[in-house]
Amino acid sequence: MPPAMLPADLRHEYADINGIRMHYAEAGQGETVLFLHGFPESWYSWRHQVAALAPDYHAVAPDLRGFSETEARGPYDVATLLEDVLALLRHLGVERAHIVGHDWGGHLAWMLAILHPAVVQTLTVCNLPHPALMQRGLRRPRQLLRSWYMFAFQLPWLPERLIAARDYHMLARGMIRACAPGTFTKDDIRMFLASWRLQGLGGGINWYRAALRHPLALPAPVPVLEMPVALAWGEDDAYLGRELTFGTEAYAADFEMHYLPGISHWVQQEAPDAVNAILRQQFAKGAA
Repeated sequence: MPPAMLPADLRHEYADINGIRMHYAEAGQGETVLFLHGFPESWYSWRHQVAALAPDYHAVAPDLRGFSETEARGPYDVATLLEDVLALLRHLGVERAHIVGHDWGGHLAWMLAILHPAVVQTLTVCNLPHPALMQRGLRRPRQLLRSWYMFAFQLPWLPERLIAARDYHMLARGMIRACAPGTFTKDDIRMFLASWRLQGLGGGINWYRAALRHPLALPAPVPVLEMPVALAWGEDDAYLGRELTFGTEAYAADFEMHYLPGISHWVQQEAPDAVNAILRQQFAKGAA
């Protein structure tokens, strides 16, 4: 979906959020939906969802700390990243929101629901397992091999240099090849390339470094979430195995699992219609 297809009322805003200058896009009116992107993306990874939902909802999609137009300044530990989200909600004057996350944004979404359930109206996560199941999965050799990049990112400066190779064209090519033809238009790739070139991806890589060096512990026992929870999972994810989703129902009283066969890790961009339908179903369940 090229930029011209985005809502006519799409606004780009900037605010001082938790000590950094944050950029976010917003459109529409109604109940707030907060979209949290993953690595190496930006607000733009939710373009299809913002376009589909903004007529009926207040859709907000920030560039998270260190990505695209949001300031790249540490710390990057999960506690700080969660406070970024909470501070953004306060800035928006929103007490509760439908929270939607993908990849790293999915981890923040899970942790927000676990530690700050009062602000989460519904929770929908795309291709990121519950943190307890992720911890368990990383003890298995198969998932450890799939997650090799998490450990490679612990090296100083080299990951930044490699990801920026050929002016980020290799990174873009990897995303394109992972998805069905037509997932990304030329305009989409130009948008991502421009966002990566603004300040590099060192900020995003520092999320991985901080996650291993300054982990945020889950409460014991891990609480059962009471809000409606859904997990949308592209089954052709090259980084995270489907088995990481098994047992999620133990952590949510109202849970729905949606497997999307033939879809990659970049699920909300490769299968936007399916993801949008899941979101509408979720939001209806959690309507105020």
